[in-house]
Amino acid sequence: MKAIVQVDEQWGIGRDNNLMFSLPADMKFFKNTTWDKVVVMGANTLRSFPGGKPLKNRTNIVLSKSLPESEDKIVVRSREELMKELKKYPSDSIYVIGGALIYSMLLPYCESVLVTKVKAVGGADRFFCDLDKSSRFTLAETSDPVETNGYIITFCKYVNGDLLPLE
Repeated sequence: MKAIVQVDEQWGIGRDNNLMFSLPADMKFFKNTTWDKVVVMGANTLRSFPGGKPLKNRTNIVLSKSLPESEDKIVVRSREELMKELKKYPSDSIYVIGGALIYSMLLPYCESVLVTKVKAVGGADRFFCDLDKSSRFTLAETSDPVETNGYIITFCKYVNGDLLPLE
């Protein structure tokens, strides 16, 4: 299992239940990386998508106590139910996509984290774990900086050196 996230210079991931930056290069990377994969999210992340609809061409798993069940997503009601559901899929096909609570819950089980670092401060009200200060994760790969929509971004891969197995 992997996590994929966009962060600002303070490891902020969102403000008012939205991304802080519109970054076409990052959106393309996200789409290409998660296409035909399993994406795991909380209800607020799902609500932040256009029309509150699940992502197309992906298996959408949403942890929520209140969202209704539907044919276009799998709704799980508890951490235990989520872990049981995740075991049904190959680990390398699962991507954790947010929000902050879901990242926090599943990060120890992620073999790696794909981080798009934005050279800016977005005024976040939700944050990701600072992997540069983590004893669990190490920076394994960094791309050359890329300019997109007026921002400089870098694609990074962090690897978990203390991976926990799915329970």
